[in-house]
Amino acid sequence: MDYIEHSVKVEKRSRRIKFAAAAAMLAVAALIAAGVFWGGDGNRSGADREGTTGAGEAGKSEVTAEISYDSQIGELSESESKSSASKTTGREESAALPTEETTYAYAYAGFSPAIANVDIDEWWLILVNRDNILPDDFSVSLAEAAPGTGVNLDERVAPHYAKMYSAALSKGIKLTPLSGHRRISTQKKNFENKILYYRNMGYGKAEATQLAAKIILPPGTSEHNAGLAMDICSLDVSFEKSNEFKWLSENAADYGFILRYPKDKTDITKITYEPWHWRYVGVKDAKKIKALGVCLEEYLDM
Repeated sequence: MDYIEHSVKVEKRSRRIKFAAAAAMLAVAALIAAGVFWGGDGNRSGADREGTTGAGEAGKSEVTAEISYDSQIGELSESESKSSASKTTGREESAALPTEETTYAYAYAGFSPAIANVDIDEWWLILVNRDNILPDDFSVSLAEAAPGTGVNLDERVAPHYAKMYSAALSKGIKLTPLSGHRRISTQKKNFENKILYYRNMGYGKAEATQLAAKIILPPGTSEHNAGLAMDICSLDVSFEKSNEFKWLSENAADYGFILRYPKDKTDITKITYEPWHWRYVGVKDAKKIKALGVCLEEYLDM
């Protein structure tokens, strides 16, 4: 009887262990699935930002106090630092620059960016895009772009945004800053999530990476990483029909900002149309770029 009772107890204990293991596996699977859907297409599946292709966004569209969506189909972006105090931030992690021993992390998809020249006297004209990556030792001092917003830009750019913000506000236009400076780690997370999104749709690794780069730039190649650009008011293409966009189109150049990714320049910028993304290039150059009707890449090639 003792032997039988012992066997029953062992069997019951074994069943409990198996049940607990199965429950744990299901929980892990649920978390993985949730991460994929949340990070993959934040724009389409809920409140979105830097590119929620479509709708205006009244005010800040934030997931938490520090994370909000940002890219044409939903890119997560940290509204870096909720402090209004100026600070300096470097690249807390490498953007996988090639070295003598390694190759660029996304070389398999045909990307081979050169190191951007960030030491030029005209710092406001630094070219950061999929072909020009910030150096590993890049750092930038930050300041709040508009009082009480908690959204930062390069401290040399922030006063110009603040001035533009105040001027628009005096006309009844509120240029709500959504995403300014963005950490490299956040950019990498956004990009990798978008790659995964396309992989889950059936695309191969290289093609998924190429598609992702049209919406979310690889880490270190975004103007947000340099603190030179601001996503304003909405991350939806319908923003182009708003009074805020109309005001920006007419007046932003007077404060040194340009529409960085115009609708008719996607073949050059290699980025989808983003009416919310405005880049600081200085008043003189902003007025020239606007008058010429060119994008930054074209202007710098002149």
